[in-house]
Amino acid sequence: MRLIIAAIALLGLTAGALAQQPPAAPPFATTKVEGTDNVYIFRYMNHQAMFIVTPAGVIATDPISYARPQAAKAYLDEIRKISQAPIKYLVYSHHHYDHIAGGKVFKEAGAKVVAHKKAKERLAILKDPNTVIPDETVDRKKTIKLGGTTLELVYTGRNHSDSSLVMFLPKEKIIFAVDFNSLGAVPSRLAMNDSYPGEWEASLKKTLELKWERMIPGHPGPGGRLGTRADMEQQLAFLTDLSAEVKKASDEGKCFSPADTELKLPKYATLQNYEQNLSWNVHRYCGYWGRGI
Repeated sequence: MRLIIAAIALLGLTAGALAQQPPAAPPFATTKVEGTDNVYIFRYMNHQAMFIVTPAGVIATDPISYARPQAAKAYLDEIRKISQAPIKYLVYSHHHYDHIAGGKVFKEAGAKVVAHKKAKERLAILKDPNTVIPDETVDRKKTIKLGGTTLELVYTGRNHSDSSLVMFLPKEKIIFAVDFNSLGAVPSRLAMNDSYPGEWEASLKKTLELKWERMIPGHPGPGGRLGTRADMEQQLAFLTDLSAEVKKASDEGKCFSPADTELKLPKYATLQNYEQNLSWNVHRYCGYWGRGI
């Protein structure tokens, strides 16, 4: 009898705990950016894109349909719930497929595809059937003016990639910047794979020179929040300190090993994914300082 009572009590506790768990987030969602009239975020799973609705047409970014062709259609459908204005532009943040694959539905809707010139060069070689080749390219800067909205496409140098564009809305003081500024976190292995140490820090400094206040990230921030200048300043400080410490280790002959396991930056231990990602960050900077790659 006691066992039965205990089992019933346990089931009750388990049911109560399950009831208190927040419901799972839907696979995709669209939200208007607070304080703006026409700037929206489309999220599909763990990827995000920005789009801007104007009376003269829509400026969309990153179709985020790598290995999930349904995402781009859902994205376009979400735009159509808000506006029937023509899709004028589709802007790529950089050349990585997880953000820019799947743009065919936007191209078919009439969009001109815009990207950095390095992105077009890379995509023209790879010829990925799921990624539309850009129609127009940007070198250092391009300004799009549409329906009373001004969007500046700014190349601040090599960072996470060699083709990253910062999309800056000067009136709203908002940027859309993808993968080279982690919010309160140590950059992931994927962020580091083809990064450009040294130049990355310089790119962050140039991005901070723009007069923005909020940042829409390419992946949802903690709690879904937008990024701040303090987030980018913290990322810059982390990479700068990481670079200096790895340079010391390299000069002492410790790269790649044992630096990739022994080097620590306790000042940043509270950053998300510090334990999981620090070793790979050290490894990448060892490649830079120790091998020149």
